Amino acid sequence: MITARLLAYQILLHLDQKPSQPDRLIRTLMGRHSGLDARDRALLTELVYGTLRWQGRLDWHIAQLSRVPGGKIQPGIRILLRMGIYQLLFLERVPAHAAIDEAVKMTKCLHRAHLAGFVNGILREAARRENRWDWPSPEDDPVEHLAVTTSHPPWFVGRMTRELGLEGARMFCEANNGVAPLTIRVNRAKAEPAQVMDWLKAHGVHAEPSPYLEDAVRLRGIRSDLSRLAIHVEGWAQAQDEASQLIGNLVSPRGGERILDLCAGFGGKTTHIAALMKNHGEIVAVDASAWKLEELQRNAARQGITGITTAPGDLMHLDPGRIGLFHRVLLDAPCTGFGTLRRNPDIKWRRHPKDPYRFSQIQRQYLEKAADLVREGGVLVYATCSVFREENEDVADAFTEAHPGWTPERAEDFLPNTCRSMTDRGFFRSWPHLHGVDGFFGARWRKERSS
Repeated sequence: MITARLLAYQILLHLDQKPSQPDRLIRTLMGRHSGLDARDRALLTELVYGTLRWQGRLDWHIAQLSRVPGGKIQPGIRILLRMGIYQLLFLERVPAHAAIDEAVKMTKCLHRAHLAGFVNGILREAARRENRWDWPSPEDDPVEHLAVTTSHPPWFVGRMTRELGLEGARMFCEANNGVAPLTIRVNRAKAEPAQVMDWLKAHGVHAEPSPYLEDAVRLRGIRSDLSRLAIHVEGWAQAQDEASQLIGNLVSPRGGERILDLCAGFGGKTTHIAALMKNHGEIVAVDASAWKLEELQRNAARQGITGITTAPGDLMHLDPGRIGLFHRVLLDAPCTGFGTLRRNPDIKWRRHPKDPYRFSQIQRQYLEKAADLVREGGVLVYATCSVFREENEDVADAFTEAHPGWTPERAEDFLPNTCRSMTDRGFFRSWPHLHGVDGFFGARWRKERSS
């Protein structure tokens, strides 16, 4: 019998073996097992995201209880222990005996039978301890204490403590463990915000307007996949965090212009730019993944957007002689992604302390290439969803210093007045713990005209 716990186990095991997007895996399995009721769907999602968010702390609990070093525990058994301890310590509505019994049954079915005793013993001891654990000392080792209690890699907590202070790092890490709000962008080509709000209210979805953007709406209490709702199917709305939407504002496109969107992905920002242009102009969307661009085209068609051309391939191989020059170029650069941990908690366990530097070297190359594709008088926007200075300010400052023919333009001049707290040194900077949105960075330059 297929259960929510078994499906959650399969997803977590897949993620342990191969980097993937948890949300897409969950939606795929839910589609294959449409017989799951609403409660099972909710439990599946909670187990996947909860186990990923608290993985570091769960592994710490396992290390406190097991005589077998964590590195020697089979991946599948380790995942069953994580799921079991998560239910015991974090989910009040799940009876302890149910969590333990299910984990033991799954062990017997999926692994060697003798391992069931090991799983049973660890989980029963975890249940007995409840909150009585020998935590790292906040006085003697504040970084280790914060890393364990908020479930973040020690190297990351150390970095954030140096940059934000201990209290700032604590607030940021705690915010990362919250559930990100579901925010939609109203597609004014098909509906007005008031229409969408009325529809949501009539269908029992709690909605409130964004404090930052007129076209953004935050949803709570949604009981089904957004993609199944009529406002999505009919193209009235697109799921997109406010910080992501503000990148479109930073680009500030005008109707009739030629726009290049590099590393376009699934096209959230691409379609927003088209909406800001009122569907009047040309957008070329580039991405290395052709399948993402196919979804982008479907997404654009759903929203009634025309004028988007897709170009699969490596942006480093783009030929200005063939593709031409553009009024505005957006480089939404590949990055470590630590600004989106609320939505992608698995990222923090896949990254290495040297990754911010490694990504920054790629970003600098990409930014140089993007600059080659901007016409005189045109605009270049660089964006990431990272919180690391190497990928953000350092990349932007290096570009400015090396390109005297480019004039930095202040982000606050292109963002709503409600977003002034998200700017620093002329850059756009958002934080989950300060603004309640994803962590994004944005910089903008204008290419000077030759005399």
